[in-house]
Amino acid sequence: MTARPSSRSVRFLASALAAGALMATAACSDDDGDSDGGAAAAEVAASPLAAKSPTASPTASPTGRLTAAGARAALLTEADMEDDWAQVGDKEAASWRENMLVGEVDVAEFLTAKTDAADCQQLLDTLYSDDLLGKPSGAGALRGFEQGDSRLLQQVAAYDKVALDESLAWLKTLPAECDQFTATDDTGDERTVQVTETSVPNVGDARQGLHVTVQGTAADTPATLTLDVAVVRVGTDAITVTAGGLDGGEDDSVERAVEQGTQRLKDVQAGRTPAADPGEID
Repeated sequence: MTARPSSRSVRFLASALAAGALMATAACSDDDGDSDGGAAAAEVAASPLAAKSPTASPTASPTGRLTAAGARAALLTEADMEDDWAQVGDKEAASWRENMLVGEVDVAEFLTAKTDAADCQQLLDTLYSDDLLGKPSGAGALRGFEQGDSRLLQQVAAYDKVALDESLAWLKTLPAECDQFTATDDTGDERTVQVTETSVPNVGDARQGLHVTVQGTAADTPATLTLDVAVVRVGTDAITVTAGGLDGGEDDSVERAVEQGTQRLKDVQAGRTPAADPGEID
């Protein structure tokens, strides 16, 4: 007489058969190359790193163009900065103007090409007005920081791709065309301007750095204004960082700002919210 299997054994057998069916289905999926993505997605979702990853950003544009909210999200924060940089109000930063940059370039110094004088004049004028790359074609935002008597200004904006490439190419010519020249202000005071090329961290799609010094007077006292400038293109968007003052340049701070600012812009372009703490992306 054959023993009748217990109900517990029946349930166990059913479970085993169901598990076997699932494994067979997974094996078939492996043959099609589809299951790896699902397993990988499950592992990523369960990993501790996924919990720390930037979340989807409400500032992303469905067209891929930088939005006003996205430009603001890409701006640096005090957490991105080292040393004692303190953020200032947006209106204050937008009104920053350095009077030592105001002057008319002496064309007579440019014996080989008067167009060089026009380029040097454009450099002074756009540094003063914070339009080094020209007017943006889309959304833009800026943020300023202070440390002692030094200032750091970051700008993020969308540009026409052709115009942006032309601006970067123009910046690259300035250390040769405008290595040293004289500018005269409306009171007749002369200023000696020197422009050299500086290195920029290897980030973004294209980049250019400048070191600009202006020797003259401020409040009837001999003074030298020193500015470190870096521009980085990421797609059709760009960040511009300008820092310095009468106390000297800020090349280390500019490098840090470029690295963190480029990463923030890339996060926004990818539809992610930039990390609140830059240590989260190290």
